[in-house]
Parts: sequence; structure tokens; C-alpha cells
Amino acid sequence: MTSVDVRPESGPVTPAPRGASRRYRAVWRWHFYAGLFVAPVLVVLAVTGSVYLFKEPFEEWRYRDVRTLAAPVAAARPLSEQVAAAQKTRPGAAVMSVIPPAAPERSTRVILAGADSGPFAQGISVYVHPGTLRVLGEIDDSATFMRVVRTVHGELLAGTAGDRIVETAACWALILASTGTYLWWRGPARRRATRPGRSRLRRVHALTGIGAGTVIVFLIVSGLPWSGVWGDAFQRLQNATGSTTPSADAYPHTSAVPPLSGDLSANPDAKVPWSAERLPVPSSGDPGDGHGAHTPSAGVLHPGAIPVEQALASARPVLRDCMPADCDVKVLLPKDREGVYTVVADPRTDPAASRTVHVDQYSGKVLVSFGWQQYGVLAKAVEQGIALHEGRRYGPANIAVMLAACLALLTLVVTGTWMWWKRRPQGRVGAPTRTTDRRTTWGVIAIMAVLGVLFPLAGLTMIAVLLLDWLVIRRVPALRRVF
Repeated sequence: MTSVDVRPESGPVTPAPRGASRRYRAVWRWHFYAGLFVAPVLVVLAVTGSVYLFKEPFEEWRYRDVRTLAAPVAAARPLSEQVAAAQKTRPGAAVMSVIPPAAPERSTRVILAGADSGPFAQGISVYVHPGTLRVLGEIDDSATFMRVVRTVHGELLAGTAGDRIVETAACWALILASTGTYLWWRGPARRRATRPGRSRLRRVHALTGIGAGTVIVFLIVSGLPWSGVWGDAFQRLQNATGSTTPSADAYPHTSAVPPLSGDLSANPDAKVPWSAERLPVPSSGDPGDGHGAHTPSAGVLHPGAIPVEQALASARPVLRDCMPADCDVKVLLPKDREGVYTVVADPRTDPAASRTVHVDQYSGKVLVSFGWQQYGVLAKAVEQGIALHEGRRYGPANIAVMLAACLALLTLVVTGTWMWWKRRPQGRVGAPTRTTDRRTTWGVIAIMAVLGVLFPLAGLTMIAVLLLDWLVIRRVPALRRVF
């Protein structure tokens, strides 16, 4: 429950139940300052999150001219020829991956390396007509509207610093939810719901928070695995408990190279791409791989390697759980002569249908296949949480619930800020007064400290606020009057 409220809209503050008024005021003070400081970031998260829920239908409409064909293709050309046609638009560009058409009226998407590099780098999508090999268009995936929305949502267009700000605001939003629930439960808003003249804004704020609080908390918790500090700590917990997605290093997936090709290393050549968020795709032109740079021709990276369509055909029987209408199949080309074709089934709705298959680039043999059964408990929870967070898991109903939660968060911020703005004293912030009872103060601080340990960035900002209050605000008369 996000709030920056100071007091009821009319009249003095109604005291909380006897014996709890000091504790109530101390919690209220934390709730007030937390809401005041993180409200702008929460507005950005709610707005961008609402927009991003409609990513798939928006992009289907926006790029329909390159994704959808005028007529179904009766006989498609080999996929390797389609890749070669796409490469002609950017000679020398490495092929990051290939997404074959899911239906006869769809185009083939070939993703070539863009200006950026690294596991999170976006490429250039080249759309090819499967029947005529005509290039329908190119799209820079790093500059699409939804990509910008996502970047704002995750890091405020400020890189690592923005990521830390977003994570801090998200953690404080959880603290707002817990303190807001306490204020509602122990305060006059619940006990005197029928009081004449009660603030309408307060009523809307409280009912919105109680009604949508659970879904808002879920949105925040399911988004934290993407964050830098908390997300990295959560990954370490997954590793320690064995509840991760499978590790590529635990399975052999190096191609069986013909004897005359030399003595090659048996070490895995690349990490397995387990989700769209952590997709370290192989590159065909990495000069640091020990074999020199090379430009693939017609989708074949090395002499003796099978074409991409044969690798896909070998993997198809293993991907039977991922239906074409509800699943994107992506083919990643071998990184070097030791590498393998990696075929990833990325379902749009149920993550349990995901699968990653390694195919020997020379024989076409399926070397190993990973699926939902190999995921740990925490990894499964994260994947399902991401699907729900993005509104993909249960179709329009899922989108409607997540959109309602975003709108509820906006309502909480607006009503809380409005109440504070209407009743703030002239020339002062108008925060709830500080309690002078040491026992109450230290009790509330102890509870906040536990929350600070669970959410480190929130804990650091708590310490900063306490030091600022103790070292500066209390010692400067002008600041004491304002705050």
C-alpha cells in the first residue's frame, strides 16, 4: 500500500488504540517517507509495465508487413538458403540465431549480430520470404518501441545506476505494503469505516491497497530476480540449494568431429540458453575462439557440417511438447568447429514446454536434450513467475489482472500524494511527528532492520536515512522545522 499521507483530510488525527499510538506513529513516519521518495519511480514502473503487457499484440500489428505473408507458402526453400539471403543484407555479420516460420503464412526471421556484443545484446532481425527468398525488411531489435519501454522499466535508461534505483524502489514498495497493511489494521480507517465526513481519498487509498495489495506484491517479487543485487543473491541461493536451471557444464555437448579433423577439446563451447533473459547465443565470427573469424555461407559454418534445416529436422521429434502456434523455435548456429547446433523451444505461455536440444553439427545426431524436468524448484517458480509477470501465462485474463494491479499502484501513488499535498503545513514537509519513546523507536527499527537484511538496497537506504536524520536534520534548526 503506497502512501505519503500525513493525516486525515479534516480534523486532527484520530488516535490509534491505547498502548499502540506511539508504535502507530513510528510506522506511519516510515511509511510516509518511503512513499514520498519512491513514488516517482513506482509511477514509471506502473506505466511502463502496463504498456509492456501488450508487447506481443503490439509487435504483431506494428511489424505485420514483414512477419505476415500475403499468401501461404506451398513449398519453402531450404532454411540454409534463407539464411544466406539474409546475410547478403549485411555481409560479414555473424548469424546469432534463426527462427523458422511457425505457419505457412509467416516469414523466416534471421537474427544477425548488431553493433553491441555480449549475452544480452540485441541483433538485427532480417525477415525473409520462405518461398521466394526475398528480404521483406530489417528491424534493429535494440531500438524497437517495446525494447525502449522495457529498458525504461528495468533501468530507467541509466544502465547499472538505473537498475539499482529500480531495485531500491521495488524493495521499498514491499516495505510500503507491509507498513500500509499495519496502518490500515491498527488505525482509524478500518475501525471507523462509517465515520461521517471520512476522507474519500483515504477510503479509495485504503480499499485499493487492501484489494490489490497481494497482486502488487506478487508483481514486485516476481520482478526482483531480474535485478542486479537481489537477483544475483537469489541466483547464489539457487546454486547453493541445487534449485537452478541445468548447467551446460554438467553435460557433454561437444560435436563428434571426424578423426582427421584433429585433436579437439572436449570442454563445452558455450553456455546453454535457458531463458530469453539470459541467452548467451553463440557467434559464428568470434576471433577469440582459437580458430579465427569465419563468415558462414548458406547457413553452414564449417566443411562437413550439416545445413541448418537438417539440424532442425533432427531436433523436431524432441520438441513435440512445444506446439508451433504457441511456441517459438530458435536455432543457434555452432560457434566454432567444435560447437553444436542449439535448438531452443521458447513457449509463449507455459514455461513447462520449454526445451533445449544440442545437435551434432556433423552427423545431425541429438547429443543431449534438456527440459522442464531438469529445472530445480526455485528455477521453476521463477520461470512461472516471469510468465505471470509479463501477462503471458493465461492469455487475456492474465493481462487483465496484471493491468489492474498496475492501475491500482498508480491509484495508490496518486491518492497518497494528493492527500499529502492537500494537508501539508505551509513551509514544511508535514511528516508524522517523531515518537520520543525509545522502546517503540528501537522496536520499529529492529523490524525494519530485518526487512533491510532481506532486501539489501533497502537496508542501505534505511541506514542512510537514519544517519541523515541523526547527523544533519536534528542538528540544523531550519531542517528540523521543515521535516
